[in-house]
Amino acid sequence: MLPYAPGARVVIRDEEWLVRRVDPSSDGGHLLNCDGVSELVRGRSALFLTALEDDIKVLDPARTELVADTSSHFNSTFLYLEAQLRRSTPNDDKIHLGHRAVMNLVPYQLDPALQALKQPRQRILIADAVGLGKTLEAGILTTELIQRGRGDRILVVTLKSMLTQFQKEFWSRFSIPLVRLDSVGLQRVRNTIPSNHNPFNYYDRSIISIDTLKGNLEYRNYLENAWWDIIIIDECHNVAARASEDGMSRRARLARMLAGRSDTMILLSATPHDGSARSFASLMSLLDPTAISDPDDYTPEDFRNKGLVMRRFKKDIRDQVSADFQDRVTVRLQQDASQDEEFAYMALLAIPFTQRGQAKAGRQQELQRVGMQKAIFSSPAAALDSTLRRIELLKNKDNITGDEEVEVAALQDFANALRRIDAASFSKFQRLVRHLNSADFAWQPSAPNDRLVIFSERIETLCWLAEHLPTATKLKPNQIEILHGGMTDTEQQSIVERFGRKEDPIRLLLCSDVASEGLNLHYFCHRLVHFDLPWSLMVFQQRNGRVDRYGQTHQPQIIYLFTETRIQRVKGDLRILEILQEKDEQANRNLGDPASFLHIYDPEKEAEKVAEIMAEGTTPEVFEATLDAEQPTTSEDEGDWLLDLFANPEGPDSVVAAPEPSTAHIRAGLTLFGTDAKGTSKPPLSSDYLFAKTALHQLSQPTPLAQFSTDDTGQTVTLTAPLDLQERLRLTLPTEVRDANHRYTLCAHTARMAQAIEEARQANAEEESWPALHYLWPQHPIMDWLADRVLTAFGRHCAPVIQCPQLADGEHAFILMGLIPNRKGQPLLVEWQVAIGHAGNAGGWTLQPFPDFVARSALKAGTLPNRGQSIETTPLQAVLPGAVDTMKRHLITQQKSFSADMQQRLAGTLADLERLQGRQFEQLELRLAANQQAEQFKKSRREQRTQQIRKVFDEYRQWVEDTMTTEPQPFIQVLAAVTR
Repeated sequence: MLPYAPGARVVIRDEEWLVRRVDPSSDGGHLLNCDGVSELVRGRSALFLTALEDDIKVLDPARTELVADTSSHFNSTFLYLEAQLRRSTPNDDKIHLGHRAVMNLVPYQLDPALQALKQPRQRILIADAVGLGKTLEAGILTTELIQRGRGDRILVVTLKSMLTQFQKEFWSRFSIPLVRLDSVGLQRVRNTIPSNHNPFNYYDRSIISIDTLKGNLEYRNYLENAWWDIIIIDECHNVAARASEDGMSRRARLARMLAGRSDTMILLSATPHDGSARSFASLMSLLDPTAISDPDDYTPEDFRNKGLVMRRFKKDIRDQVSADFQDRVTVRLQQDASQDEEFAYMALLAIPFTQRGQAKAGRQQELQRVGMQKAIFSSPAAALDSTLRRIELLKNKDNITGDEEVEVAALQDFANALRRIDAASFSKFQRLVRHLNSADFAWQPSAPNDRLVIFSERIETLCWLAEHLPTATKLKPNQIEILHGGMTDTEQQSIVERFGRKEDPIRLLLCSDVASEGLNLHYFCHRLVHFDLPWSLMVFQQRNGRVDRYGQTHQPQIIYLFTETRIQRVKGDLRILEILQEKDEQANRNLGDPASFLHIYDPEKEAEKVAEIMAEGTTPEVFEATLDAEQPTTSEDEGDWLLDLFANPEGPDSVVAAPEPSTAHIRAGLTLFGTDAKGTSKPPLSSDYLFAKTALHQLSQPTPLAQFSTDDTGQTVTLTAPLDLQERLRLTLPTEVRDANHRYTLCAHTARMAQAIEEARQANAEEESWPALHYLWPQHPIMDWLADRVLTAFGRHCAPVIQCPQLADGEHAFILMGLIPNRKGQPLLVEWQVAIGHAGNAGGWTLQPFPDFVARSALKAGTLPNRGQSIETTPLQAVLPGAVDTMKRHLITQQKSFSADMQQRLAGTLADLERLQGRQFEQLELRLAANQQAEQFKKSRREQRTQQIRKVFDEYRQWVEDTMTTEPQPFIQVLAAVTR
């Protein structure tokens, strides 16, 4: 039996502690995370290993000392009860807090959390299309898990360009602090902690880039020796095993290692697979390694009812967000090639590309031509760079062949033709300039909220544009910036932040495709130009999603530049790119996933496929007809087969009943604080604000707790952190959020918070780019600190007694909390009951649910006057054991029923695991039977793979049993006594 549980009060080393968390430890005991209650340790936190402590005394609830509350309006008691309510773990799979984050909630954003919370453990791939807000959806789920006591330690892994953006979203909207471990942050951490300490243990919540982890063996070792409650991998397609790879990449191996370091894993990607069953299976195995028996051959049966994937497109949620998604306007600008460009095209077609010293006509030579053609389609500067590098490569060979000398001469002719294409004869550039300066486009570079993004695949093109656009558009040099993958993580983050600040001079951002994944560029920008057309439909989607996304307040304007040539071979290839753009528009209007046209699902593979089509000489007409023949024309027929496989567990042909609206699953928690604004012109004050205000006033009597002020109009609390809070925030908050003077302002008004976030985004300085206001709600670290102080305000093993005139004569009541944990110490069932008795207690004790008692007795903070009359506690003390015993019997009955239900679910889960393990063994034997290698090799392979399968399933069984098996001994706490 587990003798302690979260919420229990224990005596360790002669001091009283409040148990906040219980974790199993490797020595067979438990690790207790505690906050000090008694005077000597009040305000301190400590970790205790139960195996090392000689005596841990759990305080008997029946012996709780009852103490009369002498505070005004019994504030101390109401604060104590409210803090306990806020710490209570929800027993269901509903939304209790995430919907209240600083965001314009749309129902579809709750769906991933609702789906994940129904599972035994929360492991999910959120695969919504570009721009739908996957970060917010992850934040809602993370918030719900924190509320359930399963989110103390969090690790986020993302792209280096996304570190700051993700960090700010989680902090400003959800009050989830992530310490950023970029190149600067890592050095800062190194300067802060001892050299032999694990930074991932030092900070409970951190964010780091995947490339930092994969390239640093030291940090890989740290990861292997750390454990988290939640791991989030953003843009997770970067860690999927690719079908073309013989072995696993370093990123994929890293992700597999991380998958075993957390109960909860959240994967995010708008492009979650490359079209192969094996690639998608690698992501699914990160979430549930028991589900897939054969990564090359699996069915819906493997994933039935597991809820591992959530996938929506704009078309799926359009009816919910009509005001938040603007229909894009697409502009196609076409321009005839100049004479100099036509000469360059002809020079390109005349190059006899060589392979291994010989010029042979055929597929390989055509692929080389198409590769160079791709460069000139971007810009003459990009083509010249590629040409000069090719010339240098051939000239530096030890033995250059005659064919190669001919190629070099042709390349030099091509280079000379490219040099003749200046800005005036670069037709695509001139067409763009005319459009940018036209009255129809109405671009206003002087306006800080009218900015422009131009995408190009080649850095040489971006640099050329940065040189020539200032003169052509009358922009100043400091109004143009380049963003590309060759920059450091901090450089990329800085430019993205500057582009989102209203006062920053940047008006034009030149981006390579490093900016096409995940970045929010829409705050002051709704115009996007494809200077060169992507050779991948997925890149079209990713680029456009930077401005055409949830939260865009203007109608997105997407501009494509096309060059018209008279040279038929080049003209045909350019037309193929035009067809890709048309298919992207078709997908945006009707289908959702543009990748379903080519059925490749990988940007690089799509570009290679298009290059091969050009090299084979496929005509545009044949290419378009092929796409149309393979692509369905309606959303009902859409062929995203892999995701259909997982999104609909019953199979693609089953009929699914219309789901209940997501908002119907929101549960408003009971609160003892709040104002009734009916009949007044004033808005109601938030319970969070009233709780914080009351707590600060009450805790400051008779000795001031901290310097603070409150404002009812703005619902803000401003305080200077005392020493114990300073220490807590030092270990919790990112450096960017901590105030040098330890002064913080928290606001409970979401509209004001949204305004503060916007103002911070527009700030000029980095230190001002974080919101000046913090969100005042239950999960802010300062609110968490206040709750701890309130919970430890009473003496050791004490409970307050208050008077309530609504009770009947001679009636008295004990407010009791019961908790049934699992083997891991996590609360499975939390129940509040009120044991009600009468003078003489002749009728015994009856239990009434706490919400019913609150309604009957009209318990509400600030409404019960405390007249200062002495409350006689001796009679209550005498009958307390009977009330506790009644609650204990009730909980044991509840535990038996609850445990039986859990055991039934556990039996079903274990049976599924047994079946899935058997399938994996069957698949192993089938693969070995088809293997032509020696029997000795197959025997070794069988033993090795059998051990791996058993290890995975044994670990999962143990986790399931520990999680779903209840402890027989419930925990009971006496919270308060109420008498007339």
